[in-house]
Amino acid sequence: MPRYVVERTFPDGLHIPVNADGAQVCLAVVGKNSDEGVTWVHSYVTDDKHKTFCVYDAPSPEAIRKTANRNSLPVDKITQVTVLDPYFYR
Repeated sequence: MPRYVVERTFPDGLHIPVNADGAQVCLAVVGKNSDEGVTWVHSYVTDDKHKTFCVYDAPSPEAIRKTANRNSLPVDKITQVTVLDPYFYR
């Protein structure tokens, strides 16, 4: 399955509470993603919470865009990536 990094901008910041409510929000996203075969691996959030860089496994960029739309999430850029692991060479 291809891996992608999805860059998103949240003009007002991303505010997900660190409690059961926030967990429910994230689980709802995971559930909607699975309908298209999209797996949210993890995300990086900038200190100001205005940008995220999310790692996904998905069949295509279109599947990511479709699930982002269903989850009311912005998409600035989708880049297909591969892993470069510095420990591979040891």
